[in-house]
Amino acid sequence: MKANLRSSRHPVDQVLPPGKLAVYGAQHVLAFYAGAVIVPILLASAIGLTTEQLIHLINADLFTCGIASIIQSVGFWKVGVRLPLLQGVTFTAVSPMIAIGLAAGGGTDGLLVIYGAVLVAGLATFFIAPYFSKLIRFFPPVVTGSVITIIGLALLPVAAGDAVGGAGPTAAPTSGKNMAYALGTLALIVLIQRVFKGFMATIAVLIGLVAGTLVAWAFGDAHFGAVHDAAWVGVTQPFYFGWPKFSVAAIISMVVVMLITAVETTGDVFATGEIVEKRIGREDIARALRADGLATTIGGVFNSFPYTCFAENVGLVRLTRVRSRWVVATAGAIMIVIGLLPKAGAIVAGVPHPVLGGAALAMFATVAVVGFQTLTKVDFHDHRNVVIVATSVGLAMYVTAQPQVAQAVPDWAEIIFGSGITLGSLTAIFLNILFHHIGKNYGPAVAGQPGDSVRLDQVNKMTREEFVETFGGLFQGPRWAVERAWDMRPYADTHALRRSFQEALFSGSRDEQRDLIQAYPQLGSQFVADGLSGEASLRDQSDKGLTFLGDPERDQLAAITSEYEQRFGFPLVISVRDAESYDRIVEQGRERLGNCENQEHAAALLEIAKIAGYRFDDFVSDANPIHSARTRWSTNR
Repeated sequence: MKANLRSSRHPVDQVLPPGKLAVYGAQHVLAFYAGAVIVPILLASAIGLTTEQLIHLINADLFTCGIASIIQSVGFWKVGVRLPLLQGVTFTAVSPMIAIGLAAGGGTDGLLVIYGAVLVAGLATFFIAPYFSKLIRFFPPVVTGSVITIIGLALLPVAAGDAVGGAGPTAAPTSGKNMAYALGTLALIVLIQRVFKGFMATIAVLIGLVAGTLVAWAFGDAHFGAVHDAAWVGVTQPFYFGWPKFSVAAIISMVVVMLITAVETTGDVFATGEIVEKRIGREDIARALRADGLATTIGGVFNSFPYTCFAENVGLVRLTRVRSRWVVATAGAIMIVIGLLPKAGAIVAGVPHPVLGGAALAMFATVAVVGFQTLTKVDFHDHRNVVIVATSVGLAMYVTAQPQVAQAVPDWAEIIFGSGITLGSLTAIFLNILFHHIGKNYGPAVAGQPGDSVRLDQVNKMTREEFVETFGGLFQGPRWAVERAWDMRPYADTHALRRSFQEALFSGSRDEQRDLIQAYPQLGSQFVADGLSGEASLRDQSDKGLTFLGDPERDQLAAITSEYEQRFGFPLVISVRDAESYDRIVEQGRERLGNCENQEHAAALLEIAKIAGYRFDDFVSDANPIHSARTRWSTNR
C-alpha cells in the first residue's frame, strides 16, 4: 500500500534517499555559488566596504539563500510554490542598491539605507502577491515563452564570461588553457549524458565541476589558500551593521525592483512548471511571490538583499531531469551550513571560473530550450505574436550585447535598460497587452485575400451557412464535417479552429465517412488536371506533378487506383503533399493494396485529415501573404 502511495506521488513531491539528496543538492549549490556571491562582491566594491565586511556579507547571503530556498521549495501556509526552485539575490537590484548606497554616503551608512528599503520592499511584495497573481491572464505562452527564452539567452554571456576566465575588472586574461578547462568540462558533461543512464547521468554537472576543478588544481590554476585563512564558524547576526534607515526615494526604487523581479519570478515558475510537467495557476504565482517577499524581508534582517528564483538552477533541473523539490530543500540546508562555516564556503569558492563557465553554458542554454518548447504552443499564423516575440527577444539581446546602452538613458531608466531580462520581459508583457487586450481584438486573418480577409473574430460570429460557405473547400463533396466544426465555436485561436475540423471528421458515422471518402477524385486523373474536381484538388495533386504526368506514369498510377477501388469500393486517397515523390506515391498505393477494408477506411480518413490541414494552411497563407512568404523563404533556405 505504501509503495503504491509513493509511486502515485508527483515526481516533484517525491523524497529521494538521503545519499541522492545530498549529492543532487551539492550539485545545485556548486552551480549556484558564483551567482550567489557576485552581488555582495559588486556592492561592497562600489560603496567602499572593507574585506572583513564583505566576508560577512557573503556568509549572510549564503545563509539567507538557504532559508529562502527552503521556504520556496518546501512551503508553508500560502507561502512557497513547492517546486524545485532555488532562491538567490536578484541581479536587477545591483544598480539601484549601489545608487542608494552612494547617495547615502557609501560605506555602512549607505548599507543601512539599502537595508531599510529592502525590508519595506519585501513586505510590500508579500502583501501585493495575490493581486499580482491575478494578472496571470497577461502571461499567455507568447509572453512566458519569450521571457523564458530571453532568460536563457541573456545568461549565456555570463557563462561565456566565466568560461574565458571571469568577467569584470578582476577577470583573468583569456587563454587557451581557460578555453580548455571550459570546453573540457562541457565535453565531460555531454559525454556522461551520452554514455551513462540513471544516477550517473543526473549528476553529470557535479562530476564535470569536480573533475574540472581537480585538473585545474593539478596544473596550479585552482587555489584554496583562502580555506586556511577562513574561520571555522561565522554566525550571522541580525542587523549586524546597525539598525536600518528609511528613505522614501530608496524605498520607491526598491519596490520598483521587486515588481520587475516579480515578472522574472513568474517566468521562472512557468519554466519550471513546463520542465516538471506541473500546471501553473494563479495561486502558484501568489505563493512564489509571497516567498520572494518573505525571503527579501528576512534578507533585510540578516544583512542580505532582495531575493528571486534563480534561473541558473532551472536549467539544471531540465538538464538532470531530477524534479524533486526536496533536492532544492537539501541544497538550501547545505547553503545554511556553508553560511555558518566560512571554511566550507572557501572550498566551494575555489572552483575556477572557466570550469564553472563550461558547466553554465550547458545549463543556461537549456533554459532557452525550455522557452523554445513553450513557444511551440504559440499561434504564429497570427502575425501579432511574431511581432511580440521578435521585438522582445531583439531588445533583450540588444541590451545584453551592448550593456553600455544603459549609460545613455536617464538614471530612473537604468533599472530597465541595465538588464536584457528586464527589458525583454517588460516588452513582451507590454506588446501582448497592446496587441491582444487594448481595443478590439480582431484576431488573425484565417481566410480570404488581402483587403478582403476573414478574421478570427468574424469566424466566431458567422452563421452556419456563412461558415460552411467559407470553409467548405477543406473537404471534397459532403459538408457535414464543416457543419459540425461550426458547432464547436468560439475558437480561441487558429489552432482551435484547425482542431475543430479534425474532430468533426473523426466524429462522423461510418456511412458519412464512407460518402466523404467516395467524393475524392482518383489520383492523377485527367478529371483533376482539367480542374473539374475543384481548385483545391488541382493544387493538392499538382504538388508532385500528378496533373501533368506522361502517358506511361498516368497508366501506371491508373492501374493501381483502379485495382484499389475494385478491392475496397472507394478511391485511393493519399495526401500528395506529404509524399516525397511520384515514385513514393506509387509505392504507397501498392503497399496499401495488402491491407484489410477497415484498415484502409481508417487510413483514408487520416489522409483526408492531412489534406484538409494543408488546405487550411492555404487559407491562412492566402489571407497572410507576408507571413506565408516569410515561412516559404525560411523553408527554402
